Amino acid sequence: MTIMLRTRGLAKTFTLHLRGGLRMPVLRDIDLTVSAGECVVLTGPSGTGKSTLMRSLYGNYRADAGQILIRHRGEMTDIARADPRAILAVRRETLGYVSQFLRVVPRVSALDIVAEQARGGDGRQHARALLKRLNIPERLHAIPPATFSGGEQQRINLARGFIARHPILLLDEPTASLDAENRAVVVGMVRDAKALGIAIVAICHDADVRDAIADRLFTMTPCQEAA
Repeated sequence: MTIMLRTRGLAKTFTLHLRGGLRMPVLRDIDLTVSAGECVVLTGPSGTGKSTLMRSLYGNYRADAGQILIRHRGEMTDIARADPRAILAVRRETLGYVSQFLRVVPRVSALDIVAEQARGGDGRQHARALLKRLNIPERLHAIPPATFSGGEQQRINLARGFIARHPILLLDEPTASLDAENRAVVVGMVRDAKALGIAIVAICHDADVRDAIADRLFTMTPCQEAA
């Protein structure tokens, strides 16, 4: 299978300036490989760096050492060393990210927020179909989602992430605010994405969802104490 994402020797340490420059190692020697059509779920206790790894993969955090290789335009691009323009290109074409929280331009309708992420075809029609699948009532489609419930906002975020069909998708607790019915919908969406060959890295604390979507678990352990 085609490798879509690979890290080699990835390391990240935070410096706590308000505590006299205390250095807090979070990631060390992370070697992760994810292939097309595979979902790898990050596991481990709280504080082992799962969210830090996810943000590093997306380029929000700069690595201190190692590589983050993303298959982009047929070649492996090292996000850990790429300049901001290259990272933006990777995000636009190749690498999607669904966080737990919806951050969008105010006063834009839910339908438009989702449709703007579509690539090719009738974006609004595809957006309507996804919103319907995620049980967002049609009466809400024309309303900006700032006043939506947490679960509704998370479903808007999921629709935005899945509609783009990026070859690689990062999912940070995609079902954290959802009820059982909508968790099952998301499981189906992940399975459909894998069938299309999309490579997925996820953080998922819900054991039932994790077991339903994971092809493989990647267990993370704490780094040594701060120095």
